[in-house]
Amino acid sequence: MLDQDEAERLEVEAVNSAKLRQPLYVARKKVFPKRANGQFRRFKWIVMAITLGIYYLTPWLRWDRGPFAPDQAVLVDLEHRRFYFFFIEIWPQEFYFIAGLLMMAGIGLFLITSTVGRAWCGYTCPQTVWVDLFLVVERAIEGDRNARIKLDEAPLSFEKLRKRLAKHVIWLVIALATGGAWVFYFTDAPSLLPDLLRGTAPAVAYVTVGILTFTTYTLGGLMREQVCTYMCPWPRIQGAMLDESSLTVTYNDWRGEPRSRHAKKAAAQGLSVGDCIDCNACVAVCPMGIDIRDGQQMECITCALCIDACDAVMDRTGRERGLISYATLSDYNANMALATGGGTHAIEPTLVHGPNGRLSDRIAHFHLRKIFRPRTFIYFGAWALVGVAMLYGLLSRERLEISVLHDRNPQYVLLSDGAIRNGYTVKLLNMVPEKRTFTLSLSSLPGATMSVVGMDGKEGTSFSIPVEPDRPHTLRVYVKQPAEQLRPGGTDFRLHVSEENGPEAADYTATFIAPEKR
Repeated sequence: MLDQDEAERLEVEAVNSAKLRQPLYVARKKVFPKRANGQFRRFKWIVMAITLGIYYLTPWLRWDRGPFAPDQAVLVDLEHRRFYFFFIEIWPQEFYFIAGLLMMAGIGLFLITSTVGRAWCGYTCPQTVWVDLFLVVERAIEGDRNARIKLDEAPLSFEKLRKRLAKHVIWLVIALATGGAWVFYFTDAPSLLPDLLRGTAPAVAYVTVGILTFTTYTLGGLMREQVCTYMCPWPRIQGAMLDESSLTVTYNDWRGEPRSRHAKKAAAQGLSVGDCIDCNACVAVCPMGIDIRDGQQMECITCALCIDACDAVMDRTGRERGLISYATLSDYNANMALATGGGTHAIEPTLVHGPNGRLSDRIAHFHLRKIFRPRTFIYFGAWALVGVAMLYGLLSRERLEISVLHDRNPQYVLLSDGAIRNGYTVKLLNMVPEKRTFTLSLSSLPGATMSVVGMDGKEGTSFSIPVEPDRPHTLRVYVKQPAEQLRPGGTDFRLHVSEENGPEAADYTATFIAPEKR
């Protein structure tokens, strides 16, 4: 006979072998989530309305930047390589502002996840929002959970075909509107829409709309929870962001077990039962099709609809709310220790919800103490630091730039009078949407003068240069130094540009090259 250690070893090997044989991908089992009602469902409606409103309506907002700039409030102008966001204009060389926004988004996601779990996934992720929208259409046409299950199992009929066709047509319209709204961010929306409808828009616009229509329809309508489970990396990353003080949707089995559908009969027989009546209401409303009572699972997006469903059941059965609630691991362990006789203190069962479903001041203070801990302070500090640096950069940036490129071949030209001339390509960048005149001047090079091509061959140390709004202006500039002032090798000098009748100015240190003495 095998001893106990050997038997346990063989059992572990068998379990591991079974896990290895499990497929990496499981064919989709249709999920028919029931509509939930409650505070979290209402909050999701509000978030969905706000996020969809922002996405669809933003390209149509106007912002007056004057006659020389587009008036679309949010615009990614690929043709002129600009990004407009209301009063902010970002040029290609200022892409670090976009990088800063991405850094803030990433750190903010870490901060939110470490405090309230996968709130991004449950409320504001585009996949979640559009799946919610598609489910609204599905319920309106096919009915709620039981009606949809019955329709799915029914044989093909005219009524079934009519409902399915209507649902998919509306889904495609929503997907088409999604793709159409996206392309409006890259060109003037009121101008592009008629071109799209007439078939005269650029081919790239139709290709983009087609791709986004297909992906929105497929991911939001056909794949749904499969996207979160198999395509999104965040469920696998979030584990590193959570700790024992992170709020997550939790089934308090210390209170709910043992569950029973016949609690009164069990009580009459002297049996101990928990508050869970095994009604499966939490399972029925879950958009991911999981049972929260099985513990924390990768598929859970913490949308909290199971809390609404369970609270409604608790109200009907005269029990306290909070059987399923937002709770931290430390709270759960404390209550479990008390329930099993292993502890002397626990949090009240109404940790998240008061008797009337509202947060009490005492409980809210307790959670704030949990949320504000060293880890969240570090995340918030890093997030705020990036934000302050970007704000300072925006407020202090100049709207005038100068760049200079020295001719490489030849580096200098010997003139008939012995003077040396160097050629330069000078770019003046006017970064405001209005025409301005700049003064370009030369200094720090003894005896030197300059001439600008197109300025009637005049020589001097200063020239007035008009520059069109929101445009770079390129100049060919020649700098000449007389023979008696020459210094062999390279000599640094300064090109200064300043706004006439304005405060802005910029400098560039260039190099004048003369031949070595023989």
